Amino acid sequence: MPRITSAQAYLVDLAVERVRTDAVQSFAKQETIFVDITTDDGGTGTGYSYTIGTGGKAVLALLRDSMLGHLIGADPRRVEAIWHELYAANRSTAVGAITSLALAAVDTALWDWRCREAGAPLWILAGGAKDRIPLYDTEGGWLHLSTDELVAGAKASQVSGLPGVKIKIGRPPAEDAYRLAAVRDAVGPDFDIMVDANQSQTAADAIRRARLLEPYDPYWFEEPLPADDVSGHAALAAATSVPVAVGESMYSISQFAEYLKRGAAGVVQVDVARVGGITPWLKVAHLAEAHNVVVCPHFLMELHISLCCAVPNSRYLEHIPQLRAITRREIQVHGGEALAPTAPGLGIDWDRDAIDDRRVQ
Repeated sequence: MPRITSAQAYLVDLAVERVRTDAVQSFAKQETIFVDITTDDGGTGTGYSYTIGTGGKAVLALLRDSMLGHLIGADPRRVEAIWHELYAANRSTAVGAITSLALAAVDTALWDWRCREAGAPLWILAGGAKDRIPLYDTEGGWLHLSTDELVAGAKASQVSGLPGVKIKIGRPPAEDAYRLAAVRDAVGPDFDIMVDANQSQTAADAIRRARLLEPYDPYWFEEPLPADDVSGHAALAAATSVPVAVGESMYSISQFAEYLKRGAAGVVQVDVARVGGITPWLKVAHLAEAHNVVVCPHFLMELHISLCCAVPNSRYLEHIPQLRAITRREIQVHGGEALAPTAPGLGIDWDRDAIDDRRVQ
C-alpha cells in the first residue's frame, strides 16, 4: 500500500485582480496556503486554502506544528481517517476558521493525489452528477461602484451569456433599492440578480430590506445577518419570498445541519476551504440535497466547479477569478456555463514558477 513520505506547507500572496469592497470589509489580498504531498510510489498531490488578507501565517503555523507530522507514513487512500485524526489532534482549536482552513489544505491535497492515482478528474470521483454548471458574475457588483457602473457590469455579463450577477448591498435602504431597480430595469425580468449584505444587518433591518428589494425579484438574499444568528435567519426566511443564502462563514457540518433543520437557509453556499476540505463539503452538499436545498458555493471557482459538477443539487458557480497569476489555464466557459475539467486531479493547472515567485518567506 502507498505511504506518504513528504508533506510540505507554504504561503503565497496573490494581489486582488480588481478592487473588491462590501458592506463590512475590503478584499486586501489572497493569502493562499498550499500543501504538497508525495508518496513512496512517486505519486503527488497539491491542495490549498485561503484567507482574504489576514491569518495566513497562523494557518501555516498550525499545519507545520500540528498537522503535517501526522501525514508521514499514512495511507493517502484513507482520506476520512486522516481528516478525523487531524481534527482530533487539533480539537482545542476547533470549530474555527484557522483549523478548518488548515484541514482544507491537507484534504484537498489528498483528494488531488487520489484522483491523480485513479487517472480521473475530481468531479467524476466525487459523484459525476453533471459536466457543466451555470455561472453568475460577482466582479461587476462591488459596493464602491456607482449605479451606472453596476448597470454596465450587469449588461456586459448578460451580453457575454452569463445568466446572473451579484450586487453588494449595505448603503442606506432606499439607495440599495434604487441601485437594484436600475440593474433590473437594464437587464429585464429573465436575468438573475443576487444581493449580498455580508452579515451587516440585524434581523429587523434585513426583514425591512427584503421587503424593499422584493419588487425587483432578487434571486437570493446572501449573508444578511451574522452567521451565528440562526434564529434571525429563520425569522427572515419566514418573512420574505426571497431565498436566504448562507454558508461562506460557516466552519462545520453541524452549523449547516442546524440551519437546514430550522428552515433558515434556502441556498447553501458552503466554501470548501472554510468548511475544512472536500470531505466535509460533500457531506454538506448531500445534507442540503436531503433537505431539498440547492448548493451554490462561495468563491474558489477553480475548485468549486468540480464539486458543483459532482453533486446533483448544485445550481450556480460564482465567477470571481483569482488564480490566473499562478495557473496556466482558466476554467472553460461556454454559453454561460463552466465546463467540468477533464484532467486527473483537482483540475487546476498550477504554474510552479509563478507560485515560487510569490512565496512568502
